[in-house]
Amino acid sequence: MRFLVKVRFLIAAFAVVLFGVAQPSAEGPHFERDNMKLIGVNDLQARSAYQPVIQHQGTRWIAYVGHHGGEAFNPLTGLVEKNGTSIVDVTDPGRPKYLKHIPGPSGEGEAGGAQMVRVCNGSQLPNGDPTRVYLLRATANSHEVYDVTNPANPALATTVVSHLGDTHKSYWECTTGIAYLVSDGTSLATAVPAFPAWRSNRITQIFDLSNPLHPEFIRNWGLIGQQPGSSGPVPTGVHGPISGNDLGRSRVYFGHGTGSNGILQIVDRAKLLNPSSCPTPPSANFRTNPTEADLLCPQVGRLDTSPTMGAHTVFPLLNQPVPEFANNTSGSVRDFIILVNEAGGGSGLDTCTGNRQLVYFVDITTESKPMGISNFQVPEASGDFCNRGGRFGSHASSESFLPSFYGKVILVSWFNAGVRAIDIREPFSPKEVGFYIPATTKNTDVRCTTISGQEICKFVIQTNNVELDSRGFIYIVDRANTGMHILQLVGTAQKIIIND
Repeated sequence: MRFLVKVRFLIAAFAVVLFGVAQPSAEGPHFERDNMKLIGVNDLQARSAYQPVIQHQGTRWIAYVGHHGGEAFNPLTGLVEKNGTSIVDVTDPGRPKYLKHIPGPSGEGEAGGAQMVRVCNGSQLPNGDPTRVYLLRATANSHEVYDVTNPANPALATTVVSHLGDTHKSYWECTTGIAYLVSDGTSLATAVPAFPAWRSNRITQIFDLSNPLHPEFIRNWGLIGQQPGSSGPVPTGVHGPISGNDLGRSRVYFGHGTGSNGILQIVDRAKLLNPSSCPTPPSANFRTNPTEADLLCPQVGRLDTSPTMGAHTVFPLLNQPVPEFANNTSGSVRDFIILVNEAGGGSGLDTCTGNRQLVYFVDITTESKPMGISNFQVPEASGDFCNRGGRFGSHASSESFLPSFYGKVILVSWFNAGVRAIDIREPFSPKEVGFYIPATTKNTDVRCTTISGQEICKFVIQTNNVELDSRGFIYIVDRANTGMHILQLVGTAQKIIIND
């Protein structure tokens, strides 16, 4: 809560007095921008924010925001509540209105809170109530569905899985109801419902949530070496999947790892959900205790990155024209993955002591042989980012397939460098066309580290995730408690999405 943030700062300031370290300022620097403008702000009750999604509900637009663990004061209830899910009415993006906070479980960082959110209108789901709206959220130890038809009064509808050791970034296909839930495989034996335990702390559990009130289990899924009974090294756990179903492609793209030992896996969605067409018939227990053949059959492509790279977000860019190749007799339209690494550093100040994390473009036109072809980075010297504090580097891309942006501009969160707008019309040579770095506020949490025996603390923006709505508004949320900023492209960047 704000009071605790201030207490943490006062403690740091007291240490500053004792040890003679310069005291940071909570306010400033001023915002920085290029081809983006600020439309509105909501402080999200000074909670550390992870993932926003924006849902069109009737005549209203509602933002649902998942939070890292921690706690803050909720003025709507007069209580200090554990971080969970914020619900904000953004119908008027210039005046966002905080409607409700759904508390999450205790714990700090990823050990608490409810980081992941997805939303589907019941009218989209094959077996959903067309009058209802459903929120799927992952708390630190469960996957839950809420009825958010009235976003100011959400009600728990069902718990899909509980008593997990960890969860993360899931995906929900609204048109089919298939949900890919990232769960701690090592805790499945004690989960509810229980399954044989896997060897990785992050695997994918697949459920049919076409009727969210009655979840139907389909299968548990991961890489060879993660399944029950396997041996040898355990591959990197999944971070999150993205389905290509809404793009008319029967594929699911899995990203494993965040900033190291990454794996991009391309999976045949039809065989994943129903392996009866596999050359080798599925084993009797493929749903919970698969063989290597069961795991290998749906896989159509795989790229193992270098040890210093991850696969935090793997966004499919399909049927993409390449203008530079327009006169070629073949190859002028290709498929790509925009592979985003996550910069590490935790809450520390020494942001540039590890490997720099970037955005990579991978050509998957031949799915069995993915090939890296280009990258995008923010030059450190352009903002003296290594000296600002907090993390510097990429984190996650927007995941919207909106036609106005898709294949033209991708938005990527860049921690202390804010959000960056990247022109992707030429995937072999992506370039920046805009950015926005919010100003710090009284809510911004301090980032401290010890260098040469001295503790140095700074208040710094940590833009964590970014998303869009079909009106063209951009939503960024801050890991360091600064809240949610609603933005819009302007100038030459806006012309790309309007005129292209």
